[in-house]
Amino acid sequence: MLKRPPDPPAVHTRRPRYPGRNPRRFEDKYKELNPERYASDVQKVLASGKTPAGTHRPIMVDEVLRCLQPVAGDVAVDCTLGGGGHAQAILEHLQPGGRLIGLDVDPLELPRAEARLRAAGFGADTFVARHGNFAGLPTVLAAEGLGAADLILADLGVSSMQIDNPVRGFSYKEPGPLDMRMNPSHGEPASQLLARLSEEKLASLLTENADEPHARLIASLLKQKPVKTTHAVERLVRTGLSRALPNLAKTDVKMSVRRTFQALRIAVNDEFSALDWLLRSLPQCLTPGGRVVMITFHSGEDRRVKKAFHAGYRAGVYSDVADEVIRATMEETRENRRASSAKLRWAVRAPESTA
Repeated sequence: MLKRPPDPPAVHTRRPRYPGRNPRRFEDKYKELNPERYASDVQKVLASGKTPAGTHRPIMVDEVLRCLQPVAGDVAVDCTLGGGGHAQAILEHLQPGGRLIGLDVDPLELPRAEARLRAAGFGADTFVARHGNFAGLPTVLAAEGLGAADLILADLGVSSMQIDNPVRGFSYKEPGPLDMRMNPSHGEPASQLLARLSEEKLASLLTENADEPHARLIASLLKQKPVKTTHAVERLVRTGLSRALPNLAKTDVKMSVRRTFQALRIAVNDEFSALDWLLRSLPQCLTPGGRVVMITFHSGEDRRVKKAFHAGYRAGVYSDVADEVIRATMEETRENRRASSAKLRWAVRAPESTA
């Protein structure tokens, strides 16, 4: 009888090495990207006031709960599900009998957020995830057999999962393709947008989407040659502004780079149009006495929300709106630097509104 040959010895493969003590590239941060296995290392990152790679920390959770006032049995909609942090906090207050619809335009992050919430114990009877843009909120509610919701939340910030991953092209922190699409399978990437727009239209876009004071100069810099990477845009704007305006402070140059990326992202995803549609449809999507909370991250968004809420209050659509913007606490800002620019506004649908 022939003997079975022995199994080959297991081959030990070492993880790829990176220079220095700590990994810098997104794909090298294997501990942060595997929080279940390296929980203590992730806690160290959090304690330093940073957000671990590939994760998202929900902003102003306590303030959101205080303004929404969720109670058992309510129907809620999270228009920007993201990592599911806000949704989980709200869901915990809706039981028993309540439910939440989580909506997100990003097809890559949506299933991951759904898996997290399922693992947290929220079944299909209490939570459903839907892929789509919040501009279509009335259609989403109708598909769920709902005329309106008791609570609506929209956190308009880009998630850390999107910002951190260089493949998505939202940030110049690491080199990556100049993409910026929330839905990578829909629309044109930022590189194509830059190639298509004239210098004049690009300057208008920078002004309208980011209040950029050097819009004409930056537009001329970006039209000098085709740009296809995030680092190419950052380098063109930074070096071009520094040469043309030698007295401009480095911090101002950096802000112009950030505003340029912001303006391109807003245009690529048609964010202002989507927000305008949501603000117009909000009254019909809220039950009488229903509450809405919106978190914005730059002046263009905040102006729109403030104007819509106050116009609705004057028209009797809303019975109450935020008098002042709510910001993250100093403690939260120290622990999560991405909370520093967040602004929260809320409104309450009038009990007898006919909107």
